[in-house]
Amino acid sequence: MIKVTRLNGKVYTINSDLIEFIEETPDTVISLVTGRKVLVKESSDQVVNLVVDYRRRVGCHPSTVILKEGEKANDGKK
Repeated sequence: MIKVTRLNGKVYTINSDLIEFIEETPDTVISLVTGRKVLVKESSDQVVNLVVDYRRRVGCHPSTVILKEGEKANDGKK
């Protein structure tokens, strides 16, 4: 979950896993997989950074994964 600021100044928390895409038109519009759109004050780069920071905190970012002894990191190859 990340906190973003609506254009009216209210702070909202949204589920970052539901973000489909972000566009600047020039206001930043976050489109969710549910079809809902949220206009926010933050730039698209700021929203991306919020998502990355959140995922690092909860251990979803590859740099935070701790491998067991003898286990190899998945390099994307199958």
